[in-house]
Amino acid sequence: MDFGFTEEQTMLGDSLARMLERGADAAALFDLGAGAALIPEEAGGFGGGGADILVVFRTLGRAGAVTPLLDSVVLGAGILAAAGETDLAQAAAGGAARIAVALDEPGQRYDGVIRTTAADGRLTGEKSVVHGAEDATHLIVAATDGLYLVDAGAGGVTLRGYGLMDGGRAAELSLADAPARRIGDTALLDRPLAGAILALCSDALGVMERAVDLTTDYLRTRKQFGRPIGSFQAIQHRMADLLTEVEQARSAVWNLAGHLDGPDRDRHVAATKSLLGRVARQVAEETIQLHGGIGMTEEYELAPLARRLLAADARFGDSDHHLERFIAVSAA
Repeated sequence: MDFGFTEEQTMLGDSLARMLERGADAAALFDLGAGAALIPEEAGGFGGGGADILVVFRTLGRAGAVTPLLDSVVLGAGILAAAGETDLAQAAAGGAARIAVALDEPGQRYDGVIRTTAADGRLTGEKSVVHGAEDATHLIVAATDGLYLVDAGAGGVTLRGYGLMDGGRAAELSLADAPARRIGDTALLDRPLAGAILALCSDALGVMERAVDLTTDYLRTRKQFGRPIGSFQAIQHRMADLLTEVEQARSAVWNLAGHLDGPDRDRHVAATKSLLGRVARQVAEETIQLHGGIGMTEEYELAPLARRLLAADARFGDSDHHLERFIAVSAA
């Protein structure tokens, strides 16, 4: 497997990094083509492969950027493209439309039973932790008999928004006879959800790399007993262990990128998400401890990075959940 980016992907990642350094907003990222790079040509994009997702989200993670690209494009536009809704998928990839995907329901943990019902083109039910719902123009809602497209401003749609620990926002969604249009079966989720998990893992990889860089710089400059604390053997051993874990995570993400459209995708998704969740927690804890008190300071860059890593483990199923999935898929 080729663990490397094409020239075009490298240029996109470099341009994206420069724009993020200058504080570019989401509109500028869409203008650059970051959204179009995440969906295939048949849906109006120019990418959508594993390496395309990896280069964009690893860059976003290193910058600590909060954008709608994962939920609105990789997941939302991905579902729309699979359903043949190419016009709306293209609009989402270009930033003209915002898609929020409502899968989970209150009181459930990961693979819960869907209770939202559809009758005569109208949906009734409750959805929980719907990322990006407040800014969405359209909602994709999982109901008992498939996926439905809902205008976010339609009657019967109620949102209660709140902030998330990773810096983003989500909402609790209530549907009371909300008008909706069925776009297909829940099987349409398979590839877009795998792509979203790859995006999340790539983002977490970028966050981990940035957290390690911050920690390395700190250990070189912070002195104790007249020496940089990074010169002490005990600290060096801890950093060596941490770097080994991050390298394993990097290999796992690349492996998933290479198998995103392969026949054994589910096994690689489960293996990667399980590993990334564990390493993400370890990096968050170790980098905070190696920094000491300053690592918990809100104004310091590391604290929000650590929260982002902890949130990455929990989303789309934590490491324990995906370990169980890996065992089940491997035994099948």
